[in-house]
Amino acid sequence: MKQTSPLFRKKTVDQILKDAHSGDEGGLAKVLGVRDLVSLGIAAIVGAGIFSTIGLASYNGGPAVSLLFVFTAVACVFTALSYAQFASTVPVSGSAYTYAYVAFGELFAWIIGWALILEYAVSNMVVAISWSEYFVSMLKGFGITLPGWLTMNQETAHDAFVKLQTAGLAELSTYERFAAHAYETAPMIGGFHILLNLPAGLVTLLITALVYIGIRESRTASNIMVVLKIGVVLVVILAGAFYVKPENWSPFAPNGVKGVLSGVAAVFFAFIGFDSISTTAEECKNPQRDMPKAMIYCLVICTILYVLITLVLTGMVNYKELKVSDPLAFVFQKNGLDFMAGVISVSSVIAITSALLVYQLGQPRIWMTMSRDGLLWKRFAKIHPKYQTPSFATIVTGFVVGIPALFFKMDFFVDLTSVGTFFAFILVCAGVLYLDHKGISERSKFKVPYLNGKYLVGLLFVIAVAGLALYGQSVIAEWDKLSFLEIIEHKLLTIIFWITWGTLSVLSFRHNFSALPVAGILTNLYLMTELGSTNWLIFVIWLAIGLVIYFSYGFRKSKLA
Repeated sequence: MKQTSPLFRKKTVDQILKDAHSGDEGGLAKVLGVRDLVSLGIAAIVGAGIFSTIGLASYNGGPAVSLLFVFTAVACVFTALSYAQFASTVPVSGSAYTYAYVAFGELFAWIIGWALILEYAVSNMVVAISWSEYFVSMLKGFGITLPGWLTMNQETAHDAFVKLQTAGLAELSTYERFAAHAYETAPMIGGFHILLNLPAGLVTLLITALVYIGIRESRTASNIMVVLKIGVVLVVILAGAFYVKPENWSPFAPNGVKGVLSGVAAVFFAFIGFDSISTTAEECKNPQRDMPKAMIYCLVICTILYVLITLVLTGMVNYKELKVSDPLAFVFQKNGLDFMAGVISVSSVIAITSALLVYQLGQPRIWMTMSRDGLLWKRFAKIHPKYQTPSFATIVTGFVVGIPALFFKMDFFVDLTSVGTFFAFILVCAGVLYLDHKGISERSKFKVPYLNGKYLVGLLFVIAVAGLALYGQSVIAEWDKLSFLEIIEHKLLTIIFWITWGTLSVLSFRHNFSALPVAGILTNLYLMTELGSTNWLIFVIWLAIGLVIYFSYGFRKSKLA
């Protein structure tokens, strides 16, 4: 019998279920139903994306960004179906990490777990910093102005101060003047200016405390905030519809496909929340029945809301005016509805808080699962005897998110959130193909609908290649201008995309693969090609650090070792 490499040792579904229920510290509290799961999903999806990044995406792509939300949602539907099948097969916390352990073995599971730690931590830093901006703006609306050095990071303030010295006051925007003044008036220690984003740090501390106390309290807070958030979004859609000018929708895609696709990172960031539902599997009353339903409901509801919001925003004002951090409040202000703008500013603070809550809920549960498998230190698996939450992992998460949020710029984190997520999504879709191939799908309570891809995947590949050859002259001409190193730097993922599609065409023909998980792999990989190379460099460095930890600790301490 062929010996499996220790790096690719796999856990069976029965092993994972046994480990999940054999902890010394007691189990997690099973309190979540479908409504709670949908609420948590909406809390994560309708967060900073709809209140902030949607403006920049609309500025770059025009009204056609509404179609990008549909395209991204389709990619997520394929992925959500795959997540749902895994969640019904392996109803355990750990999300894609646990699923990879079953399908691909320990090394891939570690890589995905490590990528998810980055995704959740970075997402929460972005959300915390975004929350701070809205909170400071809301306080100004009430006549309360916090000292500038307590509301921004060192780099932003220093850059504004340097620009003031070189370009003069007239060249600075209102915010840059505020930032430069904050730098000048900041207290100093040993010649170093002390600046920190205190609201971002404090809100992370408060949310961490809530998550630590318990899943029931977190669920209740989330449900209340989601009801309020959906109410505000519906009011924006219904009230804004009366101020829509159809001429603002023309041209529909002013910057072409390239302009629309430039918003991929911002738009996809809005959707990654449904992944967090799967981290709460052990706290569900009936995960095998409820999780698949919750994931699909979330995506359908949120896609409709995002498309309608985008059409209303781009209909109320010209897309060129939407390069603002608070687009929903801005469009009402622009139309003279200051009261509505004020309501939206206040409610957006609450809305973003709920997203912060869900992400802060998800990350400790991934650490807990990895620790339970022996890949991280035992303390991460500790369950609080009273609160029934992963206590130590929750505290560490608070520090990991809160400290960088105090001192770093949001720009540094935004695109990086999507890299690890795409990576995880692709492996989850590929994992379903493995479950089908090995017959493990027989025990799944929910299955991805089967659409035979034997001929379909290859046929679509041939049509796509033929279309590129006939109509892709501009693309080919662009490649001709690049050197070999530039192709490697900027087009490597595009090359990998076409190679993957060709390979999946052959494998689908040989093994009768289901077309829907294959579509999930390809759409996620295509969206990946639109991300910048810098994000990939940081992601590779993060993975390298993770592999050092794995080989120095997890490989030896793994329960399967």
